Amino acid sequence: MMNINVLTPDKEIFNGAIKSVKVPGTLGQFQVLKNHAPIVSSLDAGTVQIVTAGGDYRYFDEESNSIKTGNETGRTITFKTSGGFIEVLNNEVSLLVKGVKDIK
Repeated sequence: MMNINVLTPDKEIFNGAIKSVKVPGTLGQFQVLKNHAPIVSSLDAGTVQIVTAGGDYRYFDEESNSIKTGNETGRTITFKTSGGFIEVLNNEVSLLVKGVKDIK
């Protein structure tokens, strides 16, 4: 299991346990799974896909414009970003993005 924190300049988008995250890297899309090697990479505009793991997580719900909680294992959360950065270290993932749209 990994933990991820997804931040924009003005709000937290997601925080919690995940199985995987797929991001639009500058040199192409890539996926991060448990025990991934340490990495820092820039991100292009594109789609980010998070698959949740067991445990509680918090996410920003665009429809209600509020933070909601969930604990569903295997839920896929997808959103578009206009770029940013990802850092992976010891199963902790930080995703800093410029903006998000179409959170599902």
